[in-house]
Amino acid sequence: MSDPRDVSGVWYGRYFASSWEVEENSFIAHLDEAGGAVGGMITEPDTTGVEDIRRAFVTGTRTGAKLRFTKQYDPAGALAHSVAYAGTISADGTEVSGEWRFSGHHGSFVMNREAFSVEELDEEAAVDEDIVIEMDGPIAPR
Repeated sequence: MSDPRDVSGVWYGRYFASSWEVEENSFIAHLDEAGGAVGGMITEPDTTGVEDIRRAFVTGTRTGAKLRFTKQYDPAGALAHSVAYAGTISADGTEVSGEWRFSGHHGSFVMNREAFSVEELDEEAAVDEDIVIEMDGPIAPR
């Protein structure tokens, strides 16, 4: 992934409602990007109390630092509507913040992911290679 703003990966986020009773919820987004097209899945706690979690499908686009996607809740779940998201990706590709809207309701969202440099990953691999496991006695066959 040469473009740090490529949104492929796992994102941890929160959204906040500001158009009715104050509400916030967390979510995990698993996104894939190919040629600017974005797809994936979001899971979040079900605040309606009907289920433990709810799932939504994601389709959208990324152009430079701008990300737009639609979150379509699974129609088999407690909700069946879609939500439009529009956000801006940070230069280092670790944060997206913006707004969401549906049927006159709106609010804000933010999502983050960890970014690792090649040097950090190489250092971690070198540490793993130095680990030696010693065992007492022979290993019994199964």
